[in-house]
Amino acid sequence: MQIPGGLDAAEFLRDYWQKKPLIIRQAFPDMESPVSPDELAGLACEPSVESRIVIEDDDGKPWQLENGPFEADRFQSLPETHWTLLVQGLDHWVPDLAPLLDRFRFVPNWRLDDIMASFAPEGGSVGPHYDQYDVFLLQAEGRREWHYGGHCDEKSARVDGTPLRILRDWQPEHTYTLEPGDMLYIPPGVGHHGIARGDCITLSVGFRAPSHDDILTGFSDFLCNLPGAEQLLRDPDLVPQENPGEISATALDKVADIVNAALGNREQLALWLGQYSTAPKNSEIVSPPEEVYTAEDLRDALNDGEQLRWNEGSRFAYHDFDGATALFVDGERFVLKGDAKRIAPLLCAGHRPDPQQMTLMAEDQALSGLLVTLINQGSLYLECD
Repeated sequence: MQIPGGLDAAEFLRDYWQKKPLIIRQAFPDMESPVSPDELAGLACEPSVESRIVIEDDDGKPWQLENGPFEADRFQSLPETHWTLLVQGLDHWVPDLAPLLDRFRFVPNWRLDDIMASFAPEGGSVGPHYDQYDVFLLQAEGRREWHYGGHCDEKSARVDGTPLRILRDWQPEHTYTLEPGDMLYIPPGVGHHGIARGDCITLSVGFRAPSHDDILTGFSDFLCNLPGAEQLLRDPDLVPQENPGEISATALDKVADIVNAALGNREQLALWLGQYSTAPKNSEIVSPPEEVYTAEDLRDALNDGEQLRWNEGSRFAYHDFDGATALFVDGERFVLKGDAKRIAPLLCAGHRPDPQQMTLMAEDQALSGLLVTLINQGSLYLECD
């Protein structure tokens, strides 16, 4: 497996992933932007699309932020230079981006987030900053000058008077200009600052990384909703103690046994992680079709040459247990056994599951029922080749 640009994926993960930046020239040769500036502006006017405008100097106020949706005339009143429009989840709204996102599946599906697009005129940027997550910055149109390097954290000095976390007194270690098709990988905690040199569009491929707080609170909430969570602590072997105010070591052991038994259940942890990590980022885009499909409808469509593909906002993952496989789709889980287990890796491999295999699977009554369920919940849809 190779990452875009030809570097071996195992080598990249070993030497660069969350370790150091990497410039990849012509990672996507003959790159053409999948959207125009006008189309990005149009998306930013939609209520269901997450969008932002960053202005470097707004009447003397540094690095000001505006959140969409925007009125169309807002773009007429922006300054000529030094501002940026950001549109999040572009892959949710532009189906043609799915093949590009598949090129980054050398990292597991549950870690892959979405594609953000940024348009900027001359001098536009979002300021020097660092992120808590990994990001690939792909130049789609025009040129952008990147300054990057140096580790940053919560103690790094920030610019006052802005809602953004802009680094102050930051000194980059490297400077490169990216042309269309070039790409820059930035690990978490590395300072970076991209400046448009003329009108440009940059695509940011980001990755999910749950915080420790997300993991601990999310899993504990999941456990609290399982059967038996309502039972009370029992201590039939209680004995008198010298001081009733003491919390004894024996009492702590009993509580620790409950916590350890719950947190040490790897099967429940896998079920929670699968549901948590595939929950759609935007619930509005994963919606049922206008007409309910049946297994017969599915088989007819596949035999007529139509293909199944993921909804652009959907997330697929799976986990193998002893004797079963859990398939996770958009926060839902389906436990598969026997021959049915084989469909999970096929569905999760990419945005267009193998059409021949899907046609074969649809002949099985149980598997066709699963596929129809996924279609009717909006996670899959049929398209003509």
